Amino acid sequence: MALELEGLEMAVAALNRALATSDDADFMRGIPQTAREVIKAGVIQHFEFTYELCWKFVKRWLETNVSPGVADGVSRRELYRMARENLLIADIDAWMRHHEARNLTSHTYHANVADRVYAAAHEFAGDAAGLLAALRARND
Repeated sequence: MALELEGLEMAVAALNRALATSDDADFMRGIPQTAREVIKAGVIQHFEFTYELCWKFVKRWLETNVSPGVADGVSRRELYRMARENLLIADIDAWMRHHEARNLTSHTYHANVADRVYAAAHEFAGDAAGLLAALRARND
């Protein structure tokens, strides 16, 4: 059974739009500091949401295409190891860094934490797009 990927597609696209806006130096210089902070917070929120969808889609794909329950109760590293074995992701350690960045956002808010997660969102966007491409290619 094929997975419905529309939600993940929309989340990845929204993250990329938020990043493109925040990376537009001329635009960002032309708006007030408060607006820049709101855009940065939007990037972080899109990162959080997209990351959550990604790991859930990995789990769903494994349970649909490998074996029901195969990902129940496994650690995130084990989930990503299975995803790598099944050619859904290329780099387990990169996905663990994304997981760590996501965990940072859920525990506290500090400007330096926000800066770290904002930077991590840039790396994550490419990996999320890669996962989406792999899911599309292997969505049977």
